[in-house]
Amino acid sequence: MSAVGELLVAFRDYLQSRSDPLLQHFIEGFDWPTEERVLAPRDLPVVSHLRGLDQVATGAEGALLDRLSHAGDRLHWAQTYSIGDFGEDFLQRYGWVELFGTRGHFVSEEMAGGFLLLGPGVHYPDHHHVAEEIYIPLTDGSLWSKDAQPFLPRWSGEIIHHPSNIRHAMRTEDELLVALYLWRGGPLAQKSIISGRMQ
Repeated sequence: MSAVGELLVAFRDYLQSRSDPLLQHFIEGFDWPTEERVLAPRDLPVVSHLRGLDQVATGAEGALLDRLSHAGDRLHWAQTYSIGDFGEDFLQRYGWVELFGTRGHFVSEEMAGGFLLLGPGVHYPDHHHVAEEIYIPLTDGSLWSKDAQPFLPRWSGEIIHHPSNIRHAMRTEDELLVALYLWRGGPLAQKSIISGRMQ
């Protein structure tokens, strides 16, 4: 099995091992994909943070983060935004990979899932989208806001749920954010609608 295939298995097993009712409802009945697309590896500046990451998480999150680091050079990293959206500095410290979905390494029309990277010192302003979303940070210390509420710290393994079209934002301070994400119930390749301002 390829390193990307092993990452998909680890992603699935991690989610299925969690007992949280919201998460289990989110993935219930999902037919995990087996059809792999041929996607050329694509690097981004933020991925260098992943390569240099020491073991910052333990347990199941640490194991999944280790698997992601192992497969990182084989993944097709991408960005939704352009310089015109958030500026060059943001793009140097932002990226994601869709492990499965309408454009991911594995084919799914039902759900998208993958990983978000935000380098240190990033403000990802208020945005929203039709798809319902779950994030699970694999690293500690990032700050999250939902529905224009104050930013609060979130920790490795926490489940963060964003219903359809709810505004949300993230900030990093000194550490890289690596977060697992899931999207369902809306256009899986929609560019988020930016409702906040850069700070």
